[in-house]
Amino acid sequence: MAGVTIGEGAVIGAGSIVTKDVPANTIAVGNPARVVRTLEEPEA
Repeated sequence: MAGVTIGEGAVIGAGSIVTKDVPANTIAVGNPARVVRTLEEPEA
């Protein structure tokens, strides 16, 4: 949707409709998309 921000490293499931901002390093799925898991940041 227009005006929605998807954070860096976020994963959006196929066919998901993103209606709200998705934070960085998360997985969002569904209709409307919902955050289901937070990803661990890789260690440098």
